[in-house]
Order: sequence, then C-alpha cells, then structure tokens
Amino acid sequence: MEPLSRKERRKAERQAKREQSQREKTKHQKLALVQKLFLYLVGILLLGGVGYWAYGRLAAASPGEFVASLGNRHIAPMEMGLTQYTSEPPTSGPHFAAIARWGIHESPIPKELQVHNLEDGGVLVQYNCPLTNEECKTLIEKLAQIVRRYDHAILAPYPGISHKIALTAWSRIDKFNDFDEARIVRFIESYLNIDHHPAK
Repeated sequence: MEPLSRKERRKAERQAKREQSQREKTKHQKLALVQKLFLYLVGILLLGGVGYWAYGRLAAASPGEFVASLGNRHIAPMEMGLTQYTSEPPTSGPHFAAIARWGIHESPIPKELQVHNLEDGGVLVQYNCPLTNEECKTLIEKLAQIVRRYDHAILAPYPGISHKIALTAWSRIDKFNDFDEARIVRFIESYLNIDHHPAK
C-alpha cells in the first residue's frame, strides 16, 4: 500500500477531526438530554410533594372529619332503611328526591331525607339530648339561635348518636358534647351553600 500524500493526510486528518467533533457533539447532546429529563423528573416530584403537603394541610384545616362519599343516587320511599350509611348521622349516599324543610325541627328527620339537604349545600345540626332535661332545653335553644341565622341549615333531634351534638355537611362530620358556638359557626360557614349534585 502506497503511503498517503501530504494532501491526502491532511484530508484524512480533517475528516477524523470532523468525526471526533461530531462524536463529542452527540455525546454532549445526550448528556444535556439526560440532565434535562432529570430536572423535569425532580420538578415533577417536588410539585407533587408540595401539592400533597398543601392538600394535607388544607384537609387538616377544614372543620370536622372527612367521610368518603357514597354517591348521589335517588331512591324510592319504599327503599327507606335499606341503605347502610357509613356515618351517624349520614353525610352522603342514596336519598329521596324530596328534601326536609329548612329550619327548626322537633322530630328526627329520616336519613334518606336529610342527605338530600346536604347534597343541596345544607348543613344539619342535630342533637341527642332529652327535652325533659332543663340543661338540654338550654342547649337546644342555643343551637336554634345559631341555625336561625342561615337559610340552608337545619336543627333536629337525632336519638342514639354517640355525642350530644353532631354537625353534618356533604362528606363532613363533627361530633362533640360541649356547646361551642365558634366551632358550630365555623363548620356551617365552611360548607353552607356548596352544591354537591353530579356535574352534567
């Protein structure tokens, strides 16, 4: 094989340099792409973490406890008593097409009726306290004074609940024994008039 001439050697060297330069360029492009993907991944993880933290803080700051929704299905009156609600009083689930009258009630409201009031953005204040007890009469009057301030609130007895007072909104519940006006007002004003009908 004959040795390359000076001109051919220069041409070969230039070609080798171009190929080396192209390899370096490709290597840098791949490295830049990997770095960019890594930064995107870190950004997504950070945003997800911040979002989860913010949601947790918001949920913790919301009055009452969260109760998973059982849906919004309407049922016929003949199905009364068949639904197994996951809280006492109920906070969502199958319910009648009608609603209970807003305001003060002296008799318990059927679960299937009160759930529709919650779906319509109402808040229920219910109590387990006998009217024969003077202390209970005072409690009920204090609760009534609060409920009368709101157009979509109900006060009613609910015998058998574990505490004297139970507050319910759609998917939210709070139960306690001692009258606490600030706690009751905060719950009502946090959830009142929020419609929970399924989006059409």
